[in-house]
Amino acid sequence: MTGVFSLLPDGRPGLLAPLLSGAWLSGGSEDSSRYLAAGGYAPLTSPDRLLDRIAAVGLRGRGGAGFPAAVKIQAVRDAPGPPVVVANGEEGEPGSVKDRWLLRHRPHLVLDGIRLVAAMTGAERGCVYLSDAPAEQAVRRALAECPPTLRIDVVHTEHTYVAGEETAVVRRIDGGPALPTAKPPRPFERGVGGAPTLVANVETLARIALIYSRPEAADAVAGAHLVTLSGGSGTSALAEVPAGTHLKVLADLCRHGTAQAVLLGGLFGGLHGTGWTDLPLDHDRLRAAGGALGCGALHFLHPEDCPVAVATEVAAYLAAQSARQCGVCVSGTGALARTLTALTRGQAGDDAAGKLHRWSRQLPGRGACGLLDAAARVVATLLAHFPDRVDAHRRSACPACEGAAPEDGRRFTVPVP
Repeated sequence: MTGVFSLLPDGRPGLLAPLLSGAWLSGGSEDSSRYLAAGGYAPLTSPDRLLDRIAAVGLRGRGGAGFPAAVKIQAVRDAPGPPVVVANGEEGEPGSVKDRWLLRHRPHLVLDGIRLVAAMTGAERGCVYLSDAPAEQAVRRALAECPPTLRIDVVHTEHTYVAGEETAVVRRIDGGPALPTAKPPRPFERGVGGAPTLVANVETLARIALIYSRPEAADAVAGAHLVTLSGGSGTSALAEVPAGTHLKVLADLCRHGTAQAVLLGGLFGGLHGTGWTDLPLDHDRLRAAGGALGCGALHFLHPEDCPVAVATEVAAYLAAQSARQCGVCVSGTGALARTLTALTRGQAGDDAAGKLHRWSRQLPGRGACGLLDAAARVVATLLAHFPDRVDAHRRSACPACEGAAPEDGRRFTVPVP
């Protein structure tokens, strides 16, 4: 069961607002007439002023890294040659649904964001990059309803964990496989067809469009987040919440109030135990706590969930999803997954924890993308927050871990509402 909720104060514009207010039926898509009536696709008279506004409100990218959106736009704007703008809707994290929801239900908002960023950067071409068939249908229908002033292509890719990494996006749009490439150059330097390219998450673009149409609420729009909430017990939900909301509030929202731990940022932000309820939804403060907000997906662990089993399933999934281009990623994720699997079966040697500690420190930053970093972080946080549970697994098998380590990520998968 998946719900859609908003914790934004009444009257604040949000990405979920039209659905929650009954502007269209659940399961439907916002059409052009409704979007235009709400102020969408308004002429942009001053691209410079919009870029200044985005910088002033501190909008950060919603794809995972939380990089300042205005800085990224300015870098593409300053690069030589006509740029390309890409709406990245390939949602690689199995626990996240926000991007597919936006493309399925509010495609005009995303397309308007492309239009505005193209005006700010001077781009004459845009792309919507995705793997979800219902999202593709909604985007193509929206393009037919309201043809854009610039060329916008829809590029379909196969769904994988690494397919949404920005260099993989460029490689696939250019006709190659959706696999990361070595950096530099980064896409803003040399991207699609060799042109400077802005690869922006679809939520980022949607927020830019809403900031432009509702300038009086720009701060609130920039500060809100779409988050996906899930767990073995309780319900899953897509929610829009203000920055700084405590994670306990989000857990209570969908009946995860008994949770004893949380997996942050999809698979990227690590496991957090004691004290997790006091953590706020904030990039900087989560980073200071050793975690990461990432794509805004939170998976709650209840008393019956073993954190060792969860970490094992994360590592097994990431090992299976490796692009297999970097030897250190193949060997590193494989070693982490095998050692954790041995722990779940009570078959790990006395040196297992030491190996995991060493690998979790040595592996980050050595792959072409963030997959290896995600695997290392979940191990590092498991050891930091649950040392007693890890030690207990060395001595005997854990009943809660029986059957752990599937490679399909099904524990974390959430249906799109």
